Amino acid sequence: MATAPRPHLLRALAHANFRLFYVGQGVSLIGTWMQQVAMSWLVFLLTDSSFWLGAAAFAGQIPSLVIAPMAGVMVDRWNRHRLLIVTQTLAMLQAVLLSILAWNGTVQVWQVLLLNLFLGTVTSFDVTGRQAFLIEMVPDREHLANAIALNSSLVNATRLIGPALAGAVLASTSPAVCFVLNAVSYLAVLLALFAMKVAPRTEHRHVGSILAGLREGFAYAFGFAPVRALLMLLALISLTSASYTTLLPIFAERSFHGGPGTFGLLSSGAGVGALAAAVMLAARTSVLGLGRWIAFCPALFGTALIAFSFAEQWIPAAALLTGAGFAQMGLMAATNTILQTIVPEEKRGRVMSYYTMAFLGMAPIGSLLGGAIADRIGAGMMVRLAGGCAIAGGLLMMRQLKRLRELVRPVYIELGILPAPITSASPDASVGT
Repeated sequence: MATAPRPHLLRALAHANFRLFYVGQGVSLIGTWMQQVAMSWLVFLLTDSSFWLGAAAFAGQIPSLVIAPMAGVMVDRWNRHRLLIVTQTLAMLQAVLLSILAWNGTVQVWQVLLLNLFLGTVTSFDVTGRQAFLIEMVPDREHLANAIALNSSLVNATRLIGPALAGAVLASTSPAVCFVLNAVSYLAVLLALFAMKVAPRTEHRHVGSILAGLREGFAYAFGFAPVRALLMLLALISLTSASYTTLLPIFAERSFHGGPGTFGLLSSGAGVGALAAAVMLAARTSVLGLGRWIAFCPALFGTALIAFSFAEQWIPAAALLTGAGFAQMGLMAATNTILQTIVPEEKRGRVMSYYTMAFLGMAPIGSLLGGAIADRIGAGMMVRLAGGCAIAGGLLMMRQLKRLRELVRPVYIELGILPAPITSASPDASVGT
């Protein structure tokens, strides 16, 4: 239920459930980013290998590629609120187990990979459920785009805080402390979920098997050209971004002669740009015009990556990663907003599962390829190759943009986002459109 009006930039926070989620998730995400940085550093300390860095990231993200479509079918059929309580509890359990192993000093790489695989499976359901649950927390469609942008802002504000804290903790203690703090942080989002008052969801009867649901979701997502194009471009950018994030510890130590603090600062640099993009999107009042963002961002992302690969000092490198983070978040949040706007409610979970696949599921392939190729051609050349692929994807989207807009126009007219065209039967037909 909506409460008193909020400032324009924060208008989605007028919804009590979203407000609870926003605060709880904010605390939890700081812990998540700390664990992610600490885990990469732990694997690097254990192996001193770019391949194993890629393998660890691969294990944590590959379930999103395999399981996400089935998760989408389940999200369309299950209670999304209860699902999130289960997934967040299981994620906390993973952090507890990792903390115990690291604290005892017995942790091995295979254990990290196995726990990453478990967390990736949980995340496939959690991310899909969270994206689909947004419309239940913010039932006012006029506030939905703002909620998506605010959620992205939260992810990236914590992306600034989490890696910086992780760098400080790693420099003074050990990865185990980061894992413990992450486990504790899950209590905040669980308390928020239990405090929510969720209205009964309008049920859509889903007949047939899970396989039939999978086929129906696939036919819609990849049969409608705008949805297909958005998902494929996001998948490409996720593939290329995974290669540079996986290799950041190598740049921090070998290129910039730093340690965990430098690694944390580089990660935070990307977070600054991502936060800026999310805030800009939160200030927008309409989904109209986001197509230009989506066409522009891949070129900016690729250019920033190529320039980063030539940097010789960490300060300009972090500044270039700010540009890359801005472009990546701009594409991700704009894609999310358009999809959430045009997708029918009864297919929302399945389409958002493909969004999860594109955003998270392609990352493991990029991580594994990035680590393996970097072992052969060097981290710098790998990042340049990734940047070139991103630029090519952006140019292709620019060529298709006009046609895709025409296909989306009827949906926007039906939703009232665009005015209905004036027909020849109208007395004002001579005015034109």
